[in-house]
Amino acid sequence: MTRPVRARVVLDALRSNLELARRTAPHSRILAVVKANAYGHGLVPVAQALEAADAFGVAGVEEALLLRQAGIKKPIVLLEGFFHGAELDEVIRHRLSLVLHAAHQVEALAAAAPAAPLRVWVKLDTGMHRLGFAPGELPSVLQRLQALEGVELAGLMTHFACADDRADPATRRQLERFDALAGGLEGEHSLANSAALLGWPQTHAGWVRPGLMLYGISPFVDSLAADHGLRPAMTLETELIAIRDCAAGDAVGYGGAWVCPEAMPVGVAAIGYGDGYPRHAPAGTPVLVDGRPAQLVGRVSMDMITLDLRGLPEARVGSRVSLWGEGLPVEHIARAAGTIPYELVCAVTARVPLLYE
Repeated sequence: MTRPVRARVVLDALRSNLELARRTAPHSRILAVVKANAYGHGLVPVAQALEAADAFGVAGVEEALLLRQAGIKKPIVLLEGFFHGAELDEVIRHRLSLVLHAAHQVEALAAAAPAAPLRVWVKLDTGMHRLGFAPGELPSVLQRLQALEGVELAGLMTHFACADDRADPATRRQLERFDALAGGLEGEHSLANSAALLGWPQTHAGWVRPGLMLYGISPFVDSLAADHGLRPAMTLETELIAIRDCAAGDAVGYGGAWVCPEAMPVGVAAIGYGDGYPRHAPAGTPVLVDGRPAQLVGRVSMDMITLDLRGLPEARVGSRVSLWGEGLPVEHIARAAGTIPYELVCAVTARVPLLYE
């Protein structure tokens, strides 16, 4: 490793967060969501660390096959189902479960006539209006599936649009719609994402689907991970590679967008938007230098950022710079940059080594 940028992932934190999910929803089974390369944390190592989960959720067949090739034998659910009927051979061969959300999937499944048992979840649109069958479609969809040999209905699921805001009544309305549709029907129910798992216990049902919380990040708009007993799994860090003594009035970085208000040291750290650090992070975004607070100044470059080192006379070339994680919640960076923590951790690029501890 030459460039000093790296993302340290603490596997014990992942396990701790999974156990917290288990304690919070003790009567539910856990479908651990590891899509998008486990939210940027590394698909296979994360799934191996979360072996105590009851199942894993991914976005597509490619992710599922990586888990199977790594020896993961737990149930794997394709949360968007399949995209083309040609994928069904792999789905059946590797014993994957499907989420069905559209009529074309049901028809492709009927045409494939699977001989081996194939477990399917039926997704209902209770108000998010993204994926899922409309309420009026449910009876005919269930009837069609029940007529197919080799297809086993695992249950019904939905997804909440506003569970991250505990004051928003939309989640309660969606729950009421789901209960009205699913009450009395066979199969398990799955409703709760991370926010619903932590904030809406009435949504837990038979299966919960934690994602963001497993990585030690709060799913709520108004809290931090530590408020819920979660431990951050990823710390993104690099080092100072230069310290410049700048004069009052010196403009720093592209466009001269930030001007030194006085004579001051400016640190240059080896990380940028080419590594996934948000280009739109403004001056004042917090960082840590050897564990002490500092701030971003100037525009984020592809490979570098510049830092205000006033008040940090001990900073030197080689000092550790933490961008988020241990000691610096990623939620703070997301708020400063006007985005969400999901985007930050998912955007860490392939050139950043993931180091597992």
